[in-house]
Amino acid sequence: MSTVAVVPGSFDPVTLGHLDVIERAAGLFDEVHVVVVHNPGKAALFPIAQRVTLLEQSLSQAKIAGDVVVTSWSVGLLVDYCTDVGATVLVKGVRSQVDVTYETPMAIVNRNLAGIETVFLLPDPAHAHVSSSLVRQVASLGGDVSPYVPAAVADYLAKTELP
Repeated sequence: MSTVAVVPGSFDPVTLGHLDVIERAAGLFDEVHVVVVHNPGKAALFPIAQRVTLLEQSLSQAKIAGDVVVTSWSVGLLVDYCTDVGATVLVKGVRSQVDVTYETPMAIVNRNLAGIETVFLLPDPAHAHVSSSLVRQVASLGGDVSPYVPAAVADYLAKTELP
């Protein structure tokens, strides 16, 4: 029996920390769905379709081994997506206790709603300080984000005028 996992996120934009979590999830599970989701608590910089494209380009450049599917989900509960694809596990990267505190109630509700377990992966220490919001801020002020994001994202941000 194969194990299907879902790695959800807003990926606005995808960072090297995200790729680290995706790569490790691909080594742990038979099939990994990387799902770009709409977070109603965040104002997105890029449309979902652009985030999917940047993720696909970044994963291709990183040559991550394993069965990895990139898609999006913007209507309904994430556990509904998990049920639709036969996933039994959500994988979340957590950088600090703040992330654990934020993610824990959702993990409990997802387990109660659909029996979906959540696995927390700690980041590579080289990426533990990086968040998409930090990348957006640095990029919007003209800073170099190449140490924090895949080349596809750095190239895209260099060509895009940010608010």
